[in-house]
Amino acid sequence: MFGSTPPPQSETTPFHPRSPYAASKCAAHWYTVNYREAYGLFACNGILFNHESPRRGENFVTRKITRAVGRIKIGLQSKLFLGNLQASRDWGFAGDYVEAMWMMLQQEKPDDYVVATEESHTVEEFLEVAFGNVGLNWKDHVVIDKRYFRPAEVDNLKGDSSKARKVLGWKPKVGFENLVKMMVDEDIELAKREKVLVDAGYMDAQQQP
Repeated sequence: MFGSTPPPQSETTPFHPRSPYAASKCAAHWYTVNYREAYGLFACNGILFNHESPRRGENFVTRKITRAVGRIKIGLQSKLFLGNLQASRDWGFAGDYVEAMWMMLQQEKPDDYVVATEESHTVEEFLEVAFGNVGLNWKDHVVIDKRYFRPAEVDNLKGDSSKARKVLGWKPKVGFENLVKMMVDEDIELAKREKVLVDAGYMDAQQQP
């Protein structure tokens, strides 16, 4: 059961890391603040919400989905195993976020900024757009596997990037649907190259990423 949707997270939202990875990022944030305040270093924290691209690692759910879409469309895979489809995330294009990082470093004074699209979409929505881009119904291919449910799942994440928009003049250029399409298109081409190897006998068709 899901509780009420929390407000978007800003620079003043208290940290509450829910994984070892998140805890390490929290520590890095305070290291940066400490060195900036203690030694006057020009050091900024970018609190970046989920930034995606065709280069995203295949163990992240977005790329796992788009890789599967490519392989399913080309005939190298039939099923995709996932966990919580109702988890909601603020997904943006990594290229836009790198631009925000650069902008932070062009300011006269160092500061901390949240970088986010201020939109939140569920994993199910991502599936709908990704499979829809190639004319497939995700429900025909997705299998829910309890092994992929996280013990301390964060149901909803959405950022408040109003400070970055006001101070830096930054805003995202690539929207959610275009981002998903970009990733799917790249992974279709990757799957085509894989199929060449399969057809030549250099790769097992059932071998999944």
